[in-house]
Amino acid sequence: MSKYLEKAEELRAIEVPHHNCAQSVLMSFGSLLDMDADTLYKVAVNFGGGMKCGSTCGVITGGLMALGLLGADDAETAEFFFRTIAENHSECSDCRDFLRMNEEAGNPKKQHCDGLVYESVALVEKILKDKGIIE
Repeated sequence: MSKYLEKAEELRAIEVPHHNCAQSVLMSFGSLLDMDADTLYKVAVNFGGGMKCGSTCGVITGGLMALGLLGADDAETAEFFFRTIAENHSECSDCRDFLRMNEEAGNPKKQHCDGLVYESVALVEKILKDKGIIE
């Protein structure tokens, strides 16, 4: 398992303070950024729960923040990241849709959200490796 996925698991296991999906994805790459954990936490605080209104899922916004801060900031990369997550989930990208589908399937919410966080972290890591930004 990569150190970024390990960090994501560590963050998702912390109960207080809670780390939303956007925070969990962004903060998983904190070791690569010139920003302290508290700043990263605050940057992504309003992006959990689909920007607190059920819109674009925090795993997407957190992933896009990480990619941008790490230099993978071109439109093609952002579109690929967004499209890949959506294609993996019946073309959904909104938190409310992810949660509705998960509830209909009868799965625990935390387990579902954790899985989305890990998927996003793995995809960000793959993109960064493919672009030669990390080894």
